[in-house]
Amino acid sequence: MIPGMEPLPLPLEGITVVAVEQAVAAPFATRQLADLGARVIKVERIDGGDFARGYDTAAGGLASHFVWCNRGKESIALDLKDPRGLDVVRRLVADADVFVQNLAHGAAARLGLDAATLCAAHPRLVAVDISGYGPSGPYADKRAYDMLVQCEAGLVSVTGTPERPVKAGIPAADIAAAMYAFSGVLAALVRRGATGRGGPVEVSMLDALAEWMGHPLHHAMHGGTPPARTGLAHAVIAPYDAYPTADGGRVLLSVQNDREWRRLAEQVLQKPELGTDPDFATNAARVVNRERTDALVGEALGGLGADEAVARLERAGVACARLRDVQEVAEHPQLAARERWREVGSPVGPLRALLPPITLPGGGEALMGDVPALGEHTVALLRAVGMADTEIAALRRDGVAS
Repeated sequence: MIPGMEPLPLPLEGITVVAVEQAVAAPFATRQLADLGARVIKVERIDGGDFARGYDTAAGGLASHFVWCNRGKESIALDLKDPRGLDVVRRLVADADVFVQNLAHGAAARLGLDAATLCAAHPRLVAVDISGYGPSGPYADKRAYDMLVQCEAGLVSVTGTPERPVKAGIPAADIAAAMYAFSGVLAALVRRGATGRGGPVEVSMLDALAEWMGHPLHHAMHGGTPPARTGLAHAVIAPYDAYPTADGGRVLLSVQNDREWRRLAEQVLQKPELGTDPDFATNAARVVNRERTDALVGEALGGLGADEAVARLERAGVACARLRDVQEVAEHPQLAARERWREVGSPVGPLRALLPPITLPGGGEALMGDVPALGEHTVALLRAVGMADTEIAALRRDGVAS
């Protein structure tokens, strides 16, 4: 909190979101809203719920994707093929500010849950359709999983080694779509504040990831060539790569200009003559002689432990980093020093989780509520839309709600 300021509420307090969502793109978007104070009601299939619940059991028996994307939500399990289940969703939407869905192409429209239909019935509602390829065009009906969209958007073509393209190790297409859906909701809510009207928001995974491909796209479209796949190296800078150290670590360094090269040669390689050697003195020369350049750097760092290598590079003013694995990131000293870790509740007990990256000094901390069990809030939500206990019992008996 900023000294002398009254604490501010979280920016989305009082906003209610209803989401018919699955997998990553929509759930990750609505989790951002929940962290900022919105009430998020997650509508799940009655037969197992969001299928991401079954991806793995790595998070203490829960699926790691589900834990990551679904904290702070209320879960209601409904059969939307039954008119009674669909009626419950419509009642929930009638009192909501935001609706989000990422069902298969055409499914939301068949249920009357597409953004255009809902916004026509509820002018203040912000309704979001997240799809793989958009609502029209030759790819509209194609199945769109993250890896497939990474391929269609060209991300895979610029990722990997010269010999082999690889997909990103995270669901980049899902995350891109989620974050544009999140920012689209915020923008639409701001507009509603000025006009009193919500409106549809449309996001596709391909559009989102193609936007992230902006640098290679512009490079290739406007007279250049597509960037080469270079692994951890850089296509037009040398040295710029990860180098093994004596203790089994790897340290990545990046020399951005010739002044840095001279400092590297003198203070780390301990060969100051390389700073003026015509074969290495300029970046263009080092790129031409990349193998020799990398061999010189590799020889120097290979005789040092990773900590000492980083210390020498930092003293020389050369940008560098440790090549960390996932477990090392979980113990990262910077995250620990900034107290970025919290615990969230779940059906299997407390689980460690990172604070969201958006920090709002002067306001409350992100909510980071519990990860819900399937249908954990069904009865409470059915009561909230006006159903009597006898009606609720009938829905549960008939398998429409659980």
